[in-house]
Amino acid sequence: MSVEIDDLDRGIIKELSVDGRMSFKEIAGRLNVTEKTIRLRYKSLIEKEIFEVVGVVNPIALGLKSGAIIQIKVKPDSIPSVIEELKKIKVIRYITLTSGDYPLLVQIAVSDQQEITNIVLKLNQIQDITETNSIVQLGVYKNTFEYI
Repeated sequence: MSVEIDDLDRGIIKELSVDGRMSFKEIAGRLNVTEKTIRLRYKSLIEKEIFEVVGVVNPIALGLKSGAIIQIKVKPDSIPSVIEELKKIKVIRYITLTSGDYPLLVQIAVSDQQEITNIVLKLNQIQDITETNSIVQLGVYKNTFEYI
């Protein structure tokens, strides 16, 4: 679904991507429009599902100091069922379908290296997973939600 947005919508998204708690009044001042205009545009962006308001958690503050990206090979025609199984694993925070030898990629955030090992062992128990490749994250240097 592609929805057309204009420069004002982009401006609102950009401002809120930097500071999600910024007031409509402040956004209006920065973008040289009325507060009412911002309020109406914001409501429209939410209704069209272009924009969603969420709290972004710092995983390290919660004790989640280790992370990994895990590539997953699966039996042919089993991708949908494997995705459903992966969705049930709470520490998996991201699942994507990819091109190449490993059609699925997941990202996890856990407290320590042992938990990474436990997740890999758990993945290897899922019947239609044939192979995994783990990439342990040693450091994160950019993690942004700015798309515009």
